[in-house]
Amino acid sequence: MKSIILREIKSFFGSPIGYLVIGIFLILNGLFLWVFEGDYNILNTGFADLTPFFTLSPWILLFLIPAVTMRSFSDEKKQGTLELLLTKPLGIWEIVSGKFFGALLLIVMAVVPTFIYVWIIYSLGSPVGNIDLGSTIGSYFGLLFLISAYSAIGIYTSTLSENQIVAFITAVFLCFLLYFGFDGLATVFPSFSTFISTLGMQDHYKSISRGVIDTRDIIYFISITIAFLSFTIYNLKSFKS
Repeated sequence: MKSIILREIKSFFGSPIGYLVIGIFLILNGLFLWVFEGDYNILNTGFADLTPFFTLSPWILLFLIPAVTMRSFSDEKKQGTLELLLTKPLGIWEIVSGKFFGALLLIVMAVVPTFIYVWIIYSLGSPVGNIDLGSTIGSYFGLLFLISAYSAIGIYTSTLSENQIVAFITAVFLCFLLYFGFDGLATVFPSFSTFISTLGMQDHYKSISRGVIDTRDIIYFISITIAFLSFTIYNLKSFKS
């Protein structure tokens, strides 16, 4: 599995993809949080917290992660190297895990530089240090779980077609549906709104962002991740047979 992870990381940074992903994520967040006027501008909120960042990031990652994962197996299919990959002395689970962790590590690399935002908010607080670190740490954990779920969905959709655009659009649709769709559906059925909302990722993401790590939220994200990685393995086994 380690060899697959290293192979993925090298391929990301051996082409403009890795640098573009990190650059786009940081530039978009920087512009919306510190430059553009609007609801996401931290300087205009008057509060020493990173809520705008954690509200904006799921939207940016909704498109960015599928752009990273769309080539995972689609490209292998298109170039005819998937058969060769599946004949290597590695289990399908190891191959899928390697692809998954490779994409996950790239996105985490893009998020790590945003830690400087914590220091900026810490310094700008009145008094200095007036920031809810518990909520901030919880939000970063929530973002990590969300990235994990998005990545698993993107890896799965890359097995559905050799066309990377199809894989990208399908991943964006599924991520949108699982993150925002259930909240929209809850408004249609107000009698079951609480239950329907808990089926979506947004409810669990917001719960973790409050700074309280609930095992139900962790189990939810782990379940989503494992489920889509399992779907990926099933598709690859069908392809192999």
